[in-house]
Amino acid sequence: MNTIDKYVIKWEVFMEIYGMCDPKFQQVADQFERNFLEHGEVGASVCITLEGETVVDLWGGTANNETQTQWEEDTVSIIWSSTKGATALCAHILSSRGLLDMDAPVVNYWPEFGKAGKENITVKMLLNHQAGVAAIRKPLSHGAFSDWNTMVHALEEEIPFWEPGTRHGYHALTFGWLVGEVVRRVSGKSLGQFFQNEVAKPLGIDFWIGLPKGIEPRVAKMITAETQTDTPFYQAMLEPNSIQSFVFNTGGLMEQFDSRIGHASEIGAANGITNARGLAGMYAPLACGGSLDGVTLVDKGTLMSMSSVSSATGQDAVLLGPKRFTLGYNKSIDNRKLPLGYQDSCILSEDAFGHAGNGGSIGFASPNEKMSFAYTMNKMGAGISINQRGQSLIDATYLSLGYTTNSPGSWIK
Repeated sequence: MNTIDKYVIKWEVFMEIYGMCDPKFQQVADQFERNFLEHGEVGASVCITLEGETVVDLWGGTANNETQTQWEEDTVSIIWSSTKGATALCAHILSSRGLLDMDAPVVNYWPEFGKAGKENITVKMLLNHQAGVAAIRKPLSHGAFSDWNTMVHALEEEIPFWEPGTRHGYHALTFGWLVGEVVRRVSGKSLGQFFQNEVAKPLGIDFWIGLPKGIEPRVAKMITAETQTDTPFYQAMLEPNSIQSFVFNTGGLMEQFDSRIGHASEIGAANGITNARGLAGMYAPLACGGSLDGVTLVDKGTLMSMSSVSSATGQDAVLLGPKRFTLGYNKSIDNRKLPLGYQDSCILSEDAFGHAGNGGSIGFASPNEKMSFAYTMNKMGAGISINQRGQSLIDATYLSLGYTTNSPGSWIK
């Protein structure tokens, strides 16, 4: 691909941004450049498809600060909870094929799950973050996150933190094993295998849940953000036996997420590895009615359920702020006017659905525009949703499409 006609020179640093950009979306290219110059971007990629065609595909910066390795066209990185969009898609594919009933009890597919008050939890509750199994209380051995059976067994034994179906509480890490085990039971394949066979390979995208060893040299090194100690979530973590104190009880994932074992594990809530091209590529068929270029992911009825709000709350039982979800996906949420600590937002058009990741990555589909968007990076921002860098690219995208304001809490024309 050709280098775009702009070189970034500032602070005695020479950097190139590579890729292509349709002139209609020049605002996106300008903002991508501005993120490096003004907002501390280190390495990143952004991609937009329109009616299935790529209109923006840009990348640049540094993939590894230690080695000063350049972010290349095929560089990939961890996308944290943006992975949940891929995991949810696997469940919806099975539902679209008539193999998985979202309203059925989980025990219909996974009998061992029906213990300790979980007998009536439905598949829909898992996708809606309503199951109450948002964390694991029992201490887990080092490296447990890398052993699928260990994590699944721990969830089988877990007691819900609230009566299932009565509250919404973000299942930050358990979501991947809960939904992923249902996918495994129904399909007979591991979550990572199913995603590769049914989504990534048919679409020709670089996207893995469980990274092959041969791809390891292409993975960007993540740069973590400073912990926000003044947030309600962090303060709740300090309380013994709170949900928040158990959320990261996975046997050391947070210390090893950017290691070979962290990359290789199938963690359907957090360790998907791709770039903006791959993430936007996954959402492109969903932006176009469920099918693209002969690849059908879901039917139109399933797509409707994927894009419609099914769970919303003014106080998420885990994150403690307002949230809106479809079956497995984020919807536009504008918390900008709330007090500090509650302001994490993700402002899209009202038809759009997708998922953001810790530190700032995001991918989503906008069916009304037949548009998909994705942004990935290696320098994580504060908060658990997108930040100024990602939102500014989203804003530039909607402005390029003729939208005029996001002041009502979502982008409108």
